[in-house]
Amino acid sequence: MRLSQSFSRTLRDAPLSAESRGYAMLLRAGYIKQVGTGIFDLLPFGVKTVRKIENIIRSELNAIGGQEVLFPVVNPADLWKESGRYYSIGSELTRFSDRADRDMVLAMTHEECATDAARFELDSYKKLPCMIYQIQTKWRDDPRPRAGLIRVREFTMKDGYSFDKDDEGMKKQYEAHYKAYFRIFNRLGLKNVISVLSDSGMMGGKVSHEYMYLSPLGEDTIIHHECGYTANKQVATFVKTSNGQNEEKDMECVHTPGAATIDELCAFLNIKPNQTAKAVFLFGEFEDDKDSTKHIGKLVVAIIRGDYDVEENKLANTVKALSLRPATEEEITACKMVPGFASPIGADLTNAILVVDDSVRDSKNLVAGANKKEYHYINTNYKRDWDGGIVADIASAKQGYICPKCKNGAIKADRGIEVGNIFQLGTKYSESMGLYFQNENGERKAVVMGCYGIGVGRALGCIAEEYSDEKGLKLPMSVAPYDVHLVSLVKDNSVCDKLYEELMENGIDVLYDDRNESAGIKFADAELIGCPVIITVGNRGIKEGKAEVKFRNALDETQSVQFSQLKEYIKTAIKERE
Repeated sequence: MRLSQSFSRTLRDAPLSAESRGYAMLLRAGYIKQVGTGIFDLLPFGVKTVRKIENIIRSELNAIGGQEVLFPVVNPADLWKESGRYYSIGSELTRFSDRADRDMVLAMTHEECATDAARFELDSYKKLPCMIYQIQTKWRDDPRPRAGLIRVREFTMKDGYSFDKDDEGMKKQYEAHYKAYFRIFNRLGLKNVISVLSDSGMMGGKVSHEYMYLSPLGEDTIIHHECGYTANKQVATFVKTSNGQNEEKDMECVHTPGAATIDELCAFLNIKPNQTAKAVFLFGEFEDDKDSTKHIGKLVVAIIRGDYDVEENKLANTVKALSLRPATEEEITACKMVPGFASPIGADLTNAILVVDDSVRDSKNLVAGANKKEYHYINTNYKRDWDGGIVADIASAKQGYICPKCKNGAIKADRGIEVGNIFQLGTKYSESMGLYFQNENGERKAVVMGCYGIGVGRALGCIAEEYSDEKGLKLPMSVAPYDVHLVSLVKDNSVCDKLYEELMENGIDVLYDDRNESAGIKFADAELIGCPVIITVGNRGIKEGKAEVKFRNALDETQSVQFSQLKEYIKTAIKERE
């Protein structure tokens, strides 16, 4: 490709909205262009890079038995109504009607389409196991896109679906994907990726893992320990310590003026937070038990020890809420509870859901609200002084807490960007959508499914963050848009034209800067665009029969190479860096 004919152009400066270096460099180098909030054009350099990412994914999935398919972006809403997700997913799912007034959706993922196709194709155990995948556009009306390709509304995703006759078979495919994903990310150059236990969320299923690229840009918090424990903070556990109280004492109501927070209460009574029980109020949206197409709202009251915080995702999963929001004062007082001085003691929780963290169940003599302004009870004990509710782990893991796996050391917290995920779906979709097969004994059984995703555009965004510096991108050979960036610094391009043609004829993909621009502009653009090998030909080099070869991602080391040896030298360099 001659740069003089390139569709896109480079920019000296990135827009102020480019909040990360990788995003800024993708904009400046002409890989992407923003069209709207969370919506991007892929320009020629970006398309070539994305195609390389996709082909790496294809090769690894084909190697474990994957068959590529392509499902439509626009889905009949009837499929989503069958699975129940049409009603359970909020405004992130875009719903609309076609000209015949039929309900339609823009797919954010394709479990419904995959299940629909499989129930037509897979009718016998003889066709199982089976795995299909696609690389397709998705639409998710995310309320807060950010960091360029890291969080968008329209995106390209690889989503795969496995079908098995039993759990054992599904787990084998899950394990095959688990290993294949690490090979994929390694080939993409994303070596700082770890797998973590995660929440299945709207996908469903009991077991799932996320693949996290560790980065300060990440919105997810990863809890981990050197013993090998890793989990998303949304589901991470930890060892909860004793509050040091062994024998139950008599409960007593005490005056606590101005002590509406845990810190104020501890200061007033001269106690520690682990000697208190705090109430957290959220209002949840739930499916109506009688009609899954309708939603109802309920107050959720979470009681947790004062030295811990509630992990909202754990709480939502415990009560099976579609969503949670902070409760209003009116919603709290309707249950005869007083904000700042609340507890289940004396409250009317008939129309609320009470959830008790196991730290409260396992602690004694906690200070809790008396549901009377400026009053608390001291020495309250679960079961003795109040009872009921759902007892569960709803506490948020934090750095410094004790590791739940080895029980010997403090966990750490780092930020991460989710670049992939795998789910053991089980029979969630097959049962709701009628995907059954006949087994060897003639019995009708639900197909056991798994699903597996990789964000293609997000992978590019992470690669740009990892492989960039103040000059621009410096992409790995495996994903760079071109193998070589050839820079001509002479007026007569005949020698460079010949080199360009010779390299191309030998299977080397070359971006050739044949423009009539200054050396400074050409060097800046070569470093900005980020091809791994930069070949420069100047007047002195032509006299000596040499080209300067610079490796962008190897401390910018430079070698002088004879024109006659250049082809083989570059081929060897490419092979070493693939």
